[in-house]
Amino acid sequence: MTIERVIKKFKEFHPEANTNLLLKAYNFANKAHQKQNRKSGEPYIQHPLHTAYLLVQIKADLHTVAAGILHDVPEDTNRTLKEVKQQFGEDIYNLVKGVTKLGTLKYLGEERYRENLRKMFLAMAKDIRVIFIKFCDRLHNLRTLEALPRNKQQRIARETLEIYAPIAGLLGIWRLKWQLEDICFKYLKPEEYSQLEHKYEIEKKAERNQYFQKVKNILSPKLQANNIKDFEIEVRFKHLYSIYLKMQRKERQFDEIYDVFALRIIVSTVDECYKALGVIHTLWKPKPKRFKDYIALPKPNGYRSLHTTVFGPEGKNVEFQIRTREMHDESIYGIAAHWYYKHKHPDEKHNQPSWIKSILDIQKNMTNTQDFIKEIKLDVFRNRIFVFSPKGDVFELPEKSTPIDFAYSVHTDIGNKATQSLINDKISGLDVELQNGDIVEIITDKNRKHPNRDWLKFIKTKKAKENIKQYAKKSTLHSLTNLIKGHGRSESEEEKKEKRLQKKKKQHHKSQKNKY
Repeated sequence: MTIERVIKKFKEFHPEANTNLLLKAYNFANKAHQKQNRKSGEPYIQHPLHTAYLLVQIKADLHTVAAGILHDVPEDTNRTLKEVKQQFGEDIYNLVKGVTKLGTLKYLGEERYRENLRKMFLAMAKDIRVIFIKFCDRLHNLRTLEALPRNKQQRIARETLEIYAPIAGLLGIWRLKWQLEDICFKYLKPEEYSQLEHKYEIEKKAERNQYFQKVKNILSPKLQANNIKDFEIEVRFKHLYSIYLKMQRKERQFDEIYDVFALRIIVSTVDECYKALGVIHTLWKPKPKRFKDYIALPKPNGYRSLHTTVFGPEGKNVEFQIRTREMHDESIYGIAAHWYYKHKHPDEKHNQPSWIKSILDIQKNMTNTQDFIKEIKLDVFRNRIFVFSPKGDVFELPEKSTPIDFAYSVHTDIGNKATQSLINDKISGLDVELQNGDIVEIITDKNRKHPNRDWLKFIKTKKAKENIKQYAKKSTLHSLTNLIKGHGRSESEEEKKEKRLQKKKKQHHKSQKNKY
């Protein structure tokens, strides 16, 4: 890898950019690392150059790529962060500092490991670009794992699969996620990997390519005839690890997995997405319940596309994904692409996913690192769904959330007073699992004073749990206080009889007085 190659690739995405900064960062890093070699024997500067190239491939901005070149300088050389700040300014300094703070996720005891994870989550919430650098750094390290002992290979692969890959998925950076997972799969389950690779790459490759060409030859002229001129049709192959997981989950053999590839149609506008969908459904019969409109209703990580599965030529199932070029970039590069388009269109609104903000909310209320990581995994690592209020407001919740979780997301009082729910205009219980796209209405009782403790058995969100637990504590404290005062003690039958007797005596005495 050379700095010239990094700069050339960067210019493809940013033709107007002044890349002198990248050359300056390279010269600084090259001098700092000049006497260092990696375990493989190659000059150390190759690692930051490969990291920078991976950052360019996910369309990272100029400062992020420069920080990628510099990311190991403060930790592995005698050059300091202060020098980085003096030479390259505040923004690049903060990025390099963020990566340096993360350190390496080495397993040095459970507490240290969790603390490093905590740092990663917080770095993500403060400046997501720090994680871009960390992920590209990790991917290149995985690509050169063969230079390390077997036990280290497995440890690095395992923590990557458990931590880095899920976060890459949350960020929507599928290009990185797939590569991370497949390399880890290769090192953790080498036999299964080899068998699957042989079937996938050798036995079925020619057959798949032939079928893809057949579909393309039928579809292309029909798209042109419908005035869709500027389009691309490409094939998307499922990556090996996801096929392996599906085989395990469904208990199927490789030949029984039908969605190993999909055809992508990339067009210029949203209108053309729907027009292309119409063309496909005219040509081939759509498969029931296999249409998803992620343009009208995007996934929580921002993913947008139309998905449909049809009975294609020879009656085979064919999945199509239809999207614009911007949607396609976002589907591969995730939130990194948002940064790219944000710089291209600065007036447009580009929000962070709400789960990133929730990391900071959890951090505010957590002092124990173990609890923090547990809450992050429960509240953030779950798949997310979108549900709607009757007015059309959108609420993002963890998968398997219930109407009670929704109620507390709307307002604490609505959660506390909830008695029933309407899901898609049908009366439902409060413990029903919500589905993506549900319209939810909560029926409340204004006289209800508090939530039901039993809700803790099925709710999923942190906010709902906190409110119900808070009431439970108050209720327990109130009961104990009354018990201490003697007011909370249940009355015996004798005491009840004595009270009734006294009441009768008073009434008799009163009636006797009234006679006179």
